[in-house]
Amino acid sequence: MIKIFAFTILVVFPVFSFEMKPAGIVNLHPIEKPEVKVIRDSVEGLWDNIRQQNPLLKKEVLSMAFKGYLKMIDDGLIEEGSPLTIVDFDLPSSEQRLWVIDVDNQKLEYASLVAHGRNSGGLHAKKFSNVPESYMSSLGFYLTGETYFGKHGKSLRLDGMEKGINDNARARAIVMHAAAYAEKSFITRHGRLGRSLGCPALPSDNFEAIIDLIKNKSCLFVHASEPDYWSQSVFIKENVFS
Repeated sequence: MIKIFAFTILVVFPVFSFEMKPAGIVNLHPIEKPEVKVIRDSVEGLWDNIRQQNPLLKKEVLSMAFKGYLKMIDDGLIEEGSPLTIVDFDLPSSEQRLWVIDVDNQKLEYASLVAHGRNSGGLHAKKFSNVPESYMSSLGFYLTGETYFGKHGKSLRLDGMEKGINDNARARAIVMHAAAYAEKSFITRHGRLGRSLGCPALPSDNFEAIIDLIKNKSCLFVHASEPDYWSQSVFIKENVFS
């Protein structure tokens, strides 16, 4: 009888304990995944530092860019610690809307004017295309390539990483270069920058330093508030951390 009594206690006690646990406790206090916390904390640190130097970069755009940057590292496309370059075409061309970020040291290296494609819009870029001869800018994540000297002087080749979105960049000769229509003086005369054939054109005073810093396999993210892009991009569509 003693053995049977002991056996009965062992069976009943765990069931009783399980039933006494408060229902829904896990849902009330979800545990954040470690990788999500790392991304969120990194973005917070970057944004806190950058907005003190240049408040125009939006936190949600930085979040998207950083997520894609990490994916490019995971995919072996870029090295950890390489610079991150962001263009936000939600801003008018009269504003600095290109940023080069030192991720390791969490600081802004450059903020610059940048032109968009002539068929993308006037003051604001509103239309985007991956089609050759469209003369529009393309959104998405790019891998920076090699430099060369062409009709605009020193230029940087770009490879689009997103199929159907920007993967024709090299075939379209979409490159980063300097242009007279990307100067501040052009804004003074016309109220906006001039426009390219789709290239992210820079002012002459900083273009060489920017190109030399980001060349040879770093991440460039070109953003605009386009829900179609957000839903298609394999770099950001799963989750956007804000």
